[in-house]
Amino acid sequence: MCTMGSEDDFPSAADCFYTSHYCEENVWKLCELISQKKSDFLDHCHCVFVSNDSKVTPLWHQKVGSGDDFFVAWDYHVFLVCKSAPFIKVYDFDTTLGFPVSFSDYMEKAIGLETNMVPKYRRFFRVIPASEYLKYFSSDRRHMKKANGDWLKPPPPYDPIQSNESKYNLDELISMKLDEGPGVVMDLEGFIKFFHES
Repeated sequence: MCTMGSEDDFPSAADCFYTSHYCEENVWKLCELISQKKSDFLDHCHCVFVSNDSKVTPLWHQKVGSGDDFFVAWDYHVFLVCKSAPFIKVYDFDTTLGFPVSFSDYMEKAIGLETNMVPKYRRFFRVIPASEYLKYFSSDRRHMKKANGDWLKPPPPYDPIQSNESKYNLDELISMKLDEGPGVVMDLEGFIKFFHES
């Protein structure tokens, strides 16, 4: 279980609920902890889904990645961005860059530029206020099951996270359609601008 040492401390990654390949739940659990231990700070936090229509999402410095730069192409990924002036920090349980890592370092090393990237692999970002994500997210984990019912990856030890309205809305969160789902969908340029100007 995740705990905070003092009022000003964020939990370390080692103290948090973490299950490999369940990034959306790891981030939800982190939001839940913030709401319980330091609720006023929750207003400064946003959950970020990164994906594209191709469901091939290049990221670097990921623990399951390969090569010197730990490259991986996820179908989607989820992390938390918290802004408390003058700092903007990223909490990504799967990065090799640290927990947390500065927004500028994460953007430079994990997200990277798209100058020479094939258009279909360019990333889009669904940015959702953490308080809204806590209320909205639901998953019965169907996306992590094979056709025969076996798990693709072992699930977290706790019960599935579900809201009163839905048993499963993960596909809607992963979708980068501008007019559907919670939060705001933006391209890389808009994403960077959002956190620097908000």
